Amino acid sequence: MQNNEAFTIPAWVPEGAQRYLAHTETGQSIRDIARSAGCHASTILRQIRRIETRRDDPLVDAALQSLAQAHFAGTPAAADSIFHVTQEETAAAKDEEFNREALRILRRLCETGAVLAVAEEMDKAVVVRDLGDGGTARTAVVDCRIAQALALKDWISCDNPGRISRYRISSSGRSALSQLIADDENKARARNEFGMSEAQTPFQSQFVQGNSVTAKSQRSRRIRYYAAESPLIALARRRDRDGKPFLDETLVAAGERLREDFELAQIGPQVAQNWDHFLTAGGRGSFGPESHGGQGASDARKRVEHALSDLGPGLSDVALRCCCYLEGLELAEKRMGWSARSGKIVLRIALQRLKRHYESQSERNRMIG
Repeated sequence: MQNNEAFTIPAWVPEGAQRYLAHTETGQSIRDIARSAGCHASTILRQIRRIETRRDDPLVDAALQSLAQAHFAGTPAAADSIFHVTQEETAAAKDEEFNREALRILRRLCETGAVLAVAEEMDKAVVVRDLGDGGTARTAVVDCRIAQALALKDWISCDNPGRISRYRISSSGRSALSQLIADDENKARARNEFGMSEAQTPFQSQFVQGNSVTAKSQRSRRIRYYAAESPLIALARRRDRDGKPFLDETLVAAGERLREDFELAQIGPQVAQNWDHFLTAGGRGSFGPESHGGQGASDARKRVEHALSDLGPGLSDVALRCCCYLEGLELAEKRMGWSARSGKIVLRIALQRLKRHYESQSERNRMIG
């Protein structure tokens, strides 16, 4: 019998899955697991049976196999996986990466008609949204390892697994999304109010403990917009004076195209690129791959750079904040010092300009010579 203490499973793995792996991979008895966990053996048995029945889900089964290979088999085959924690990358860094990706994907899955499509033997999954007229739009691309983790945590579920499985956000996924949004808002507020970078945000808790007034004001603040969906989707449901949608499908598609390139640009050795030079308040210095440790998806990054440069100051600000960062209009107006309810007008102008930019790119690509 192997000693379970010799293996370390990431903290994000659900408790039931941890006990299931301890039982199946190390041969530890249910009574031993119950004794170390301080609960009844029947509780452990129910958890193990529940995980076993969920292995019909292809993502859950793949997640358990990856965890077993990375943490119990003693092989380096999954050393680059999210399920494996190396000495160079701490567990906290892995949890931060997972939470960031989970927030991005769950937000997209909260949109009306959105599903996560996963094909067999594919490294990537996509989130697609039904447009209501028979068409669909791809709104996000996600690594299958992240999708496996979401399924293992029961944040997404599939009613009919097959060659192409379609997952929807579950009730527990919506609850987790609310918590992730709150955590993300706290980090953004810390960067905005205390002038500290994301890597330094853990030190902000020490400052709050020494300032009860600041802590109280932070607890009292609430999100003033529905942050579970893109601001473009919310604006597309509004009507103008003539009863027409405030943003038509072509403008929403232009914003989604910018968002898709922005997300693709984050994939690479450096997960988070620095786009602050496109914000008016942050200066407009040059941008190039030499300023970063990782190349990322260079083609997608160049497309985003060209689109934002074509928009120019002001318009690129609101496009980057609302389309890419998914900031609400009220928050964007406050940070840019604009008057109330002016953001939606500037955003529509930015999307119109963005639409013309992509159309001109298409025309240029069709030219010969």
